[in-house]
Amino acid sequence: MAHNKISLDMDPRIWSRLPEELLERVLSFLPLKTFLNLRSTCRNFNSLLSSPCFISKHSPSSSSPFSSFILLSHPQFLQKCPLFNTVLNSWCNLSLSLPPMLSCPPSSSLLSSSNGLLCFSIPRSTCFIVCNLLARSTRRIKFPTCPFDFEFLTLVSTSNGYKLFMLSSFGSSTNHAFVYDSMLRSWLQFEGYNPILSHSYYQKGVFYDGCLFFTTPEPFNVVCFDFDTGKWKSSRNELPGNLTFIRLVSDEDRKLYLIGGVGESGISRSIKLWELGEDGENWVEFETLPEMICRKFVSICYHNYDHVYCFWHQGLICVCCYTWPEILYFKMCRRTWHWLPKCPSLPDKWSCGFRWFPFKPELYANI
Repeated sequence: MAHNKISLDMDPRIWSRLPEELLERVLSFLPLKTFLNLRSTCRNFNSLLSSPCFISKHSPSSSSPFSSFILLSHPQFLQKCPLFNTVLNSWCNLSLSLPPMLSCPPSSSLLSSSNGLLCFSIPRSTCFIVCNLLARSTRRIKFPTCPFDFEFLTLVSTSNGYKLFMLSSFGSSTNHAFVYDSMLRSWLQFEGYNPILSHSYYQKGVFYDGCLFFTTPEPFNVVCFDFDTGKWKSSRNELPGNLTFIRLVSDEDRKLYLIGGVGESGISRSIKLWELGEDGENWVEFETLPEMICRKFVSICYHNYDHVYCFWHQGLICVCCYTWPEILYFKMCRRTWHWLPKCPSLPDKWSCGFRWFPFKPELYANI
């Protein structure tokens, strides 16, 4: 029996010389949750989290608890953000906990998200905070000037980093576009767009074909900011008629979609979805919201669409309202409309302030 015990023991003289690439290969088969628990035991294990090579080896078949989520930010949740799992189609039992610097009074505000990155602001602070909560990494980005009032802040992930876009007027009638480039780690300033953009404070810019797209109030139009040239362009595409409001979404830079109400005198009789044609010149009608769902949506908005904003998330076009605890979403693969259920953690007497964000955790999303 002693002989059997010795033969089963792992001889440290052999295993300590295991080539590093083989060790990484073995670790890549661990479930992600198990590996995250192991990283505090070894400095080398912890460093693997920032290694794209290791991440690329991580077995996609491993039973990782991390999936694709829709994140809810609400004043009722100061230290956490409830998560809706869009793969399992259910609310998660655990919420996304915020680090102390973001959860201690005064509480932070989540402004924008892109893949695994989140951008926050803290009241009376002079910086933005971009973080990858899965990798436990954060970066403070100082305002380009103080004081600094901004709007339409949009976080855009790129292949080698990210960009932060926003408009600021410096207290004057002329606004400027500011872009923070994570590769340069500096701010760039460009001319702003003087006509007013969308009245919806909650609608972010939509990234498509290297540009950030926005809509304007009536007379409705689509404009975009080109990141390469720093110039604004106005779309020449004719929009559908009798629109009461419009919003844009992009399916991760492949297609551009337009969601809008159709009616008269600001009253929507129907809600439609269009996609930009392959020629890039015409909006092609794609889908119409069923009548019963349309009635509920219109009653929620009270024909005031300033609180309505939209985003794309993993094959879903999500239509949200700042004053309502449910999301209306369109499932592209089935071409069906659904309501995402109210978060069970919300108290019965909920109030407005519902900010929804797409969230796809990525360990290698660099800050």
